[in-house]
Amino acid sequence: MNTFENVTIIGLTGQSGAGKTTVSKIFSSNGFSVIDADAISRKVATNGIFLNEVAELFPDCVINGELERRKLAGIVFNDKKALDDYTSLIYPYITFEVFKLIRYYKSHGEKLILLDAPTLFESGLDAICDCIVSVTAPLDLKIQRILERDGIPYEMVHSRLSSQNTESYFANRSDYLISNDSTADELNNKTLLVIDSIKERFNA
Repeated sequence: MNTFENVTIIGLTGQSGAGKTTVSKIFSSNGFSVIDADAISRKVATNGIFLNEVAELFPDCVINGELERRKLAGIVFNDKKALDDYTSLIYPYITFEVFKLIRYYKSHGEKLILLDAPTLFESGLDAICDCIVSVTAPLDLKIQRILERDGIPYEMVHSRLSSQNTESYFANRSDYLISNDSTADELNNKTLLVIDSIKERFNA
């Protein structure tokens, strides 16, 4: 439940490689202030206190005061308990920063906020959203996009996708489901329809 008065918070989430970043940019171009949870997590990963906590659980993943992201990913995407341990550390830091940015945008008179968060449901941040938009795509397209975007081995891509939720998971928890299974123009059109619906729904 959104407890921030005079702002509408839209949660954006979805599968890795589905095209969520593109959808986020379309929202941004249509009057939404965007909070990027991925960017926040990268900022948190430079926090000394957080890094000390990570080093206690994953000592090989913090070297010279820096988080070894690829090494950490190789662990957590292949071990459910390790993933749970890591997310239990980072989610409170992310939530703190998200709330700070919501207050910032509100103080500057922004009415529409898009919370772009890959782990929106897992972190519990869906609870502060007025509605949820999820982006999905066919498996072969997701694999292709991640390989091109991240330049990581196929095995790592497969591990990452295997650890994520299914399309039905997102469909059952979302107000809007955008399937990115065609062209960029089609994705743009689908997203604009969702944006129009949201603005009408919340009189924005």
